[in-house]
Formats: sequence, C-alpha cells, structure tokens
Amino acid sequence: MTSPSLELQGVIVARLKADMALSTLIGGRVYDNVPEDAPFPYVNFARVDILQDDATCVTGYEINFGVDVWSRGVGFVEAEKIAHAVAKSMHNWDATLATYTVITLQHRQTRVFRDADGLTSHGVVEFVAIVTE
Repeated sequence: MTSPSLELQGVIVARLKADMALSTLIGGRVYDNVPEDAPFPYVNFARVDILQDDATCVTGYEINFGVDVWSRGVGFVEAEKIAHAVAKSMHNWDATLATYTVITLQHRQTRVFRDADGLTSHGVVEFVAIVTE
C-alpha cells in the first residue's frame, strides 16, 4: 500500500499536466524532480506535510502540499498568471485516488516573490487536502 500523500501527488501531477490553461502558460513543464537544464517557466511539486487526523472509526490525514512556480518573465506577471492557473485547477477539485478518499482539497494561499538570484520570479501555491482510508 502506498502512502496517501504519494497517491495524491501522482494525481496532482497528472492533473496539472493535463490542464490546458496551465499548459498554455508553461508548455506542459510540470516536474517532481526538476531537470538541471529545464527551460522557464515551469512548476514543480515542492513539498508535502502529513498530519494524522483520525475521527471515530476513520483513519484520516491532513496533507499540506505546495506547488512551486518558476519564471524568468519580466516582473511578476508571468509567475502570477501561472500561480493563479495552478490554484484554479486544484481548488475544490474532486480528486479520485485508488486506495484513499479525498474529502476536500483546497487552495490556502499563494505567494510570489523575487528569488535570491535576482532574476527569477518564484511562486509558492499552497493547498490542504483531507484524505481518509
């Protein structure tokens, strides 16, 4: 049996790759492990935190995860458009998993800022999912 977060990650990556509005902005570049020479812009599955969230007779998990946006477009315009497309694609999405059940999946916040290199716009799009066995 796989972990609920790994199962969720698989369907998230598939959804982002299939989202036409997002693909128009990033050319289908959705990564788990970003290639060293990846062209900009792109998104990657960035982090996951799992909290046990059981209820009576139900094994549950609160899964907090982030999708990072990377752009070299002038200013924040491109990064913000991509971040919005990611949030729109995922918020309240009725995701289906093979082993687990997604109760809710919601966008929590988006931050866009200049990366430490001074050239790259970096967006962090954060979500929370409640999943049960």
